Amino acid sequence: MQKVKSSQYLQRVKPLLKALLNAALKEYPYVSILAVDAQSETYRVTTSVTSMGEDGLLSGRGFVIKVYDGQAYGEYSFNEIAEDQIPDILAHLKSVTALKECEGVECLSQYKMLADEPCVFAESTEYQLSVQELGDEEILRRLTALKDQCMAYDKRVIQASVTLSYQKYSKLFLSPNRDMEQNVMWTNGSMSIAVQKDGQVKYSYQGFSNLGGAELLDAMAPTIARIGKNAVDLLEAEPMIPGEYDCICPPTVTGMIAHEAFGHGVEMDMFVKDRALAKSCVGEYVASPLLTMHDGASMESRLETASYFFDDEGTLSTDTIIIKDGVLQTGISDAQSAMSLGTTPTGNGRRESYKRKAYTRMTNTWFEPGTDKVEDMIASIDYGFLLDDPASGMEDPKNWGIQMMVNIAREIKDGELTGKIYSPVVLTGYVPDLLKSITMMSDSVKLCGSGFCGKGYKEWAKVSDGGPYIKARIRLG
Repeated sequence: MQKVKSSQYLQRVKPLLKALLNAALKEYPYVSILAVDAQSETYRVTTSVTSMGEDGLLSGRGFVIKVYDGQAYGEYSFNEIAEDQIPDILAHLKSVTALKECEGVECLSQYKMLADEPCVFAESTEYQLSVQELGDEEILRRLTALKDQCMAYDKRVIQASVTLSYQKYSKLFLSPNRDMEQNVMWTNGSMSIAVQKDGQVKYSYQGFSNLGGAELLDAMAPTIARIGKNAVDLLEAEPMIPGEYDCICPPTVTGMIAHEAFGHGVEMDMFVKDRALAKSCVGEYVASPLLTMHDGASMESRLETASYFFDDEGTLSTDTIIIKDGVLQTGISDAQSAMSLGTTPTGNGRRESYKRKAYTRMTNTWFEPGTDKVEDMIASIDYGFLLDDPASGMEDPKNWGIQMMVNIAREIKDGELTGKIYSPVVLTGYVPDLLKSITMMSDSVKLCGSGFCGKGYKEWAKVSDGGPYIKARIRLG
């Protein structure tokens, strides 16, 4: 294994950033600087297109300085730093922190100063094979070979697409008592197969992820048969008959439930705005006693694409137990939300980029395993479905409504899979009802971090989710 290397650029400008920090501290009681240097590339091979290029959202260099003036916080972002630019940056800070008189109303808001316990370290994640070292030509060659294998799966295959992307980022966080560095790399992949019969077209997709490098390619080829079979099976699918059924959810669907059901609902910046029902349910049963749920970027917990050593506000990563034995324990928070609520920040303050504000965001969100075997879970169902191929989901944190889509529902009758397929399938319901209905959970956990999550329709952040197989009573339509 190799360690991700530090950014030479950030090391070069670090003395200038410290000079800026010290200059700002002459005027403000608290100052912090986040510095980012990120590179990302996406490779795509389809039956008609081969492409590669930088991902603009995930690449870039820049800085954000945050100051506290005794009452409120102000931020200023910039992408260049030189000794003669420091006075201009300080001048911009004055403009964003200048207190403005309230017009006709009394100003009541006054924030406390953020905690700044001493912390100095430099840490890196590990990888086996760097995408950059493997090289563009070899990456595209291997993706083309995977695409060709997808096309050869069945004579009904009309289209195949294979992608690989990675992000390598280095971040520095500087404050009066903190000097922290992290160097992280994750890699994503995807494969999709489209098939056609009698004029109808169906497709199946699977994502792949690791906290590492191009070794991810080795995990992709063995799944081609599964993706192809799902696509072919969908050609014979029937419309779902609406109703409430006993269902088995694999880790991919379990993860979507974890993310949508209680992920957004416990982001505590929504508690501050009274936009989350979970705020009033801490300490109450919201799920089956079998269920314990986590979110956290801690390297000591579940290593996936959303793992890191510290968040974008300089809070060390943690592992937060959100639900324990069915009881809602707490939410996840950024530093400002925690200050407003009088709680401890959980290390979930994340920015889309150095140009954007930090919000409370999920990281690796997952359910703990149970003790059951998957075959026993299927055998326990008189009539129901094994759900597969998650597509999309959304939740209403204010009312705890949930809606998700999966592409496949495999019929189970008298404890056995019949081979009959229903599609498409919409899962709906009230979050606590769904989670309280869980009666069995398998004895192993799997996470996938191939996706991103938006705050509403923007502010994209890398996330992963997962868990065990679960058995639950779910409304399908």
